[in-house]
Amino acid sequence: QLQLVESGGGLVQPGGSLRLSCAASGDSLDVYAIAWFRQAPGKEREGVSCISTSGANTYHVDSVKGRFTISRDNAKNTVTLRMDSLKPEDTAIYYCAAQVFYSDYPPSLDSSWYYWGQGTQVTVSS
Repeated sequence: QLQLVESGGGLVQPGGSLRLSCAASGDSLDVYAIAWFRQAPGKEREGVSCISTSGANTYHVDSVKGRFTISRDNAKNTVTLRMDSLKPEDTAIYYCAAQVFYSDYPPSLDSSWYYWGQGTQVTVSS
């Protein structure tokens, strides 16, 4: 059973950067597409970024495009979300999620993601 654990959240000032990590155990990540989602207080959960099994292809929603970068290291069973130029509206709990996906393109963020981490809090505030 795949297990995911997020880390790297915290408090950062607007314009700052954070690096979130998603560490996997229980299975090898190299057959899983990975996504990051976030949920702000009082709002629905939204997909942010996703990456294909090999890491060759990624997708970011428009609100984070150019500021967030998703990457993965299958040898280390980890996925990273680098977040730059952070804004107060990026404040949320961030979750990583996984699904088995045999393609070199990531699945839609609206598809079914079966494995979830517990989340890490990101707060952007001065």
